[in-house]
Amino acid sequence: MQAGSVIGTVLSGRYRLEAKLGSGGMSTVYLASDETLERRVAVKVMHAEISDQPDQIERFRREARAVAQLSHPNVVSVIDAGQDAGHPYIVFEYIDGETLKQRIERLGCLPLDESAAYAIEVGRGLAAAHARSLVHRDVKPQNVLIDPEGRAKVTDFGIARSLEAKGLTATGRVLGTTDYVAPEQAMGHAIDARSDIYSLGVLLYEMLTGKVPFYAETQVGVAMKHVNEPLPDVESRRPDVSAALAAVIETSTAKDPEHRYLGMAAMLRDLEAALEVEVSRAGRATGEVTTVLDSVPPRRRRVLTRRRVSWAGILLVLAGVGVAVAIVAFAGDESKQEAEGGPPASELQAADDFDPPPGDGQEHSEEVDLAIDGNPTTGWPTETYQTEDLGKPGVGLYVDAGAPVRASALEVGSATGGWDGEVYGTTEDPPPNTLEGWGPPIGSATDIAEQQEIPLNTTEPLRYYLIWITKPASSDDGFLVELTDVRLVE
Repeated sequence: MQAGSVIGTVLSGRYRLEAKLGSGGMSTVYLASDETLERRVAVKVMHAEISDQPDQIERFRREARAVAQLSHPNVVSVIDAGQDAGHPYIVFEYIDGETLKQRIERLGCLPLDESAAYAIEVGRGLAAAHARSLVHRDVKPQNVLIDPEGRAKVTDFGIARSLEAKGLTATGRVLGTTDYVAPEQAMGHAIDARSDIYSLGVLLYEMLTGKVPFYAETQVGVAMKHVNEPLPDVESRRPDVSAALAAVIETSTAKDPEHRYLGMAAMLRDLEAALEVEVSRAGRATGEVTTVLDSVPPRRRRVLTRRRVSWAGILLVLAGVGVAVAIVAFAGDESKQEAEGGPPASELQAADDFDPPPGDGQEHSEEVDLAIDGNPTTGWPTETYQTEDLGKPGVGLYVDAGAPVRASALEVGSATGGWDGEVYGTTEDPPPNTLEGWGPPIGSATDIAEQQEIPLNTTEPLRYYLIWITKPASSDDGFLVELTDVRLVE
C-alpha cells in the first residue's frame, strides 16, 4: 500500500485516509476521518512485506487487542483494529501535537524540571503496560506524543514486540531504534520490563543533553556501544543537572538488568523525588511540570527488608533532602543508612510459608528468607502445580514486621507475572494457622506484574502480612509463583 495512492481510501467502510503523518520500517501512519463517529483518528497500516505473513497478522491482532485494554492518561488509546484488502491496521486516538523527538530537536536541551516531568509521565504509561505484562520494547521520543495541554502520551505499545525480527540485521531490518536499545535486547537475550527502564533512562539523558549518548556509522555499531561502553556522564554534558536526576540515569541504564531498578514503580519514586529537587532549585514550576508535581504523593517512607544501599540512592538523599547523612559501613546485603534526626527504617524480621489444610502444611519452608533478603535474583517458590486451581483454595507466605506497622501498600516482586493474590493482616501473635483466622482480605490484585504495589485498605497497624496466592503463574513445567522481593510501603 503506497501512501500517495491510498489518500482518500476508506478502510472497512469507516476510516477515510486523509494525509500521511509518518512512516517507519514496519508501517505508515495516516491522519484519517472516522466517518461513523465524525472525529479525527490516526490509522497505522502495516507495510505489505509484513502483512502478507499470516503469523505476523495474527500477532498484530493479538497485540492490538491486548493494548486496547490499556486505559491511562499517558498512553495513546487504541480505538479499533481490523484488516482491509489484506492490509492490517490499528486505529489510535489522534493527538494534535508534536512528538517528544520533535520537541528535543526544536529546543535542544529541555529544562531540567520539564525533563523529569516528562520522564515521569512516560514511566507512568509504561507502568500501566507492565502491570498487564506488556513490554514496549521500543521506547524512544518518536513514540512519545505531546498533546495540546502539554501531557506526554506513549504510543506503539506492543507493536514492536509483535513484529520482532530475528536479531538486529534480519532481512535488512532493525528491531526498534538502537539509539535507545537495552544491552540484553541488542544481544538478542530475553527482555522484560527492565529493558523499558533502560530505554527510558536513555530518553531522559537525551532530554537533558539534547543528544543521544552514542553515535556510530551503523545501527549495529550503536547497539554494540550500548552493550560495551559506559554511558557518557550526564553531569559533564549538563553541569547544572542535580545529583538526584543524574542518579536516576545511572541506576536505570546499568548494563546488567539485575543492577537496574526492580520495576518501574521504584524508578518513578526516584524521579518524583528528583522532580521536587529540580523545582526547589528553580524556585518555581510552570506548565506541565506543575500538573505532574501536583500528582506526586507525599514522600513515603518505605518500611522494608534488609536492602542494599547504592551510591545513587545516597546521592539522591543528599540532594533531595538536604540533610547530613551518616553512612554506615557497608556489609553486603545488610547495608543500611539513616538520615540524622530521622527515624530509623524498620525491617521485616522474618517470613514463613502458609499452607493450611487441605494443604500439607509445608511449602518450601527452607527458602522463605529469600523473599525478604533484598536480593531480587533469589526468591521463595511455591511448589510446582499441574493445574491452575492448585487443587486447594490457595497457598501463601507471611512476613513479620517485628512490630505493628501501618502500611499503605505491599510491594511484591516475582520471577514471573500473571498470578492472582490477596493480602491479609493481623496483630495476633503467633498468627492464625487457618485462613479464616486472618479475617477479611485487606488488599487483592489479579494478573500481578513482576513488580507491583498492592494497595492495602486498612488504617490499623499490623505486624503480620500474608500474601495468599489464589492463582499461580504459568511456566513450562506447570504452575507456580516465586516471590523475589516483598516490602511494605508506609
